[in-house]
Amino acid sequence: MHKSGKFIVIEGLEGAGKSSAVAILTRTIQAVGHTVVNTREPGGTAMAEAIRDVVKHDWKDEKVTVEAELLLMYAARAQLVQNVILPNLDQGHWVVGDRHDLSSQAYQGGGRQIDQNMIESLRNITLKAFKPDFTLYMDVEPQEGLKRAKGRGELDRIEQEDLSFFERTRARYLLLAEQDPNCVVINTMQDMQAVHKDVELAITQFLER
Repeated sequence: MHKSGKFIVIEGLEGAGKSSAVAILTRTIQAVGHTVVNTREPGGTAMAEAIRDVVKHDWKDEKVTVEAELLLMYAARAQLVQNVILPNLDQGHWVVGDRHDLSSQAYQGGGRQIDQNMIESLRNITLKAFKPDFTLYMDVEPQEGLKRAKGRGELDRIEQEDLSFFERTRARYLLLAEQDPNCVVINTMQDMQAVHKDVELAITQFLER
């Protein structure tokens, strides 16, 4: 088993500040002497990036079904885990991921309301027992998160969903975070300095375990 390296994941809605958190985690982990590899989902390999492009964009008059979206997410994840994450963990590197399986459980399970058993079946096929060692969930109120995301530019297909979709997604995220002893919730409705301080504290405490 890979346990020489650690897999740390940042989760959250659009506009939650995941990129800043990834940068803080990467810097903090490197400071104690570990090599850090950054990944993102969907994406992270040539094939997974192609799948990302498929998932994120509209297809003229063709509707992307919720089932196709879910299957594509797990196809991209399988490629990333097998080809990038596990080999790096085996080499003793730490991997910091921008999203992982919690995203599918929250977005497709909560937002799209896909049956949890279907998601669990796909998870078991593609990931088996593999899961992050530590997760930071960056919690933001959907309305505020979407406002921040719009300020960055054009929204992709999923980001254009209505507010109720993101409210369901957030509710599922919070439920999943509460059930996971290795997940810490960061309140990103605070000022940026306080958010960054909380992120740094959370990863420092994990490193000191």
